[in-house]
Amino acid sequence: MFRLFRSFLVALAAAAALAAHAQAYPTKPVKIVVPFAAGGPADIYARVIAQKLGESMGQAFIVEDRPGAGSLIGTDAVAKAAPDGYTLLLMSNTHTVNETLVPNKPYVLMRDFVGIAPINYSDLVLVAHPSLPVSSLADLLKLAKARPGQLNYASSGTGTPYHMAGELFKSMAGVHLVHIPYRGSTGARTDLLGGQVDLMFDAVTTMADHAKAGKVKALATTGAQRSTVLPDVPTMGEAGVPGYEATIWLGLLAPKGTPPAIVQRLNEAVTKVTSQPEIRQLWGRQGATPMVMSTAAFDKYIQDDIAKWAHVIRSAHITAE
Repeated sequence: MFRLFRSFLVALAAAAALAAHAQAYPTKPVKIVVPFAAGGPADIYARVIAQKLGESMGQAFIVEDRPGAGSLIGTDAVAKAAPDGYTLLLMSNTHTVNETLVPNKPYVLMRDFVGIAPINYSDLVLVAHPSLPVSSLADLLKLAKARPGQLNYASSGTGTPYHMAGELFKSMAGVHLVHIPYRGSTGARTDLLGGQVDLMFDAVTTMADHAKAGKVKALATTGAQRSTVLPDVPTMGEAGVPGYEATIWLGLLAPKGTPPAIVQRLNEAVTKVTSQPEIRQLWGRQGATPMVMSTAAFDKYIQDDIAKWAHVIRSAHITAE
């Protein structure tokens, strides 16, 4: 009986120590690794979240961009980081796609990470350089079918939402476009604006202003309903590809083994940010919708998204270049 009581006291003391550690967290700056290029949606929203978390948690949250290999380089670095809550990963649905598209990765998403919280999602928009002789999605479909393999589209890298949106479009519309992967969305966007590439699927949050300024032609958005920031642009379904839908969403992960109390503390802090009326209004004007979930719900959301894209990839026979 005494041994059982002593074991109980030891366990109680350990639990108290962990709780105290979580309450004290963070005691030094926290790094958020963004495995995508600077200037894209992941980088932009990571900086908003970092600033707000720093204000509410009393320590600096520092964004570090580590792009490359379609998010693999930065993601692997975080997978190998100490699971102490001081190195986090800004993820997108690139990661859920890569679970099937890139099977020989140095990490497995739900084995090596734990979900903290989602951040937001936004529609994409298919845009063309003004020199391309099209003014609608119907025009593009006609041109692409007349010139198979002669038109191209840029993406921020293999497996990214921009790439998958293009591959899904090719499969559902029955057209042959050449994929040109970049190291990040900024380079792809720059070359589209400069006329080096024909087309791009990009987040409305970063491409809407270029479309409004006439620097690109917006042909269709990828959500189920029209985008609030590009209300005059039809959806893919309206414009000629029924059933098409693709978005980009963002969230935070921590290395597996991070203390649950710290993960929960971070979830509550992120939820507080994404629930702020001013954030919801600001992001809404940009075309992004904040997301709020518990850690368990977010883990399930990630797993469901992995399964969704696995089905799309296998059904459409999509492969990584």
